[in-house]
Amino acid sequence: MEIDRKHVIELLREKGKDDRVQHAIDSLPEKIDHNAHAEQLEKLGVDPGELAAKAGHKLLG
Repeated sequence: MEIDRKHVIELLREKGKDDRVQHAIDSLPEKIDHNAHAEQLEKLGVDPGELAAKAGHKLLG
């Protein structure tokens, strides 16, 4: 599943991890595969499964 980087940014802000937002912008591509980029996401403090679930929920409305 490809997820827009903006979903990672939103999730970081929701969790109060504003200090990691710029790092996410600098290190992640515009489109993220939650499996392929799992290690990078975890370093940012984002659970790849949670990200996929939240992004999927937003897509479904």
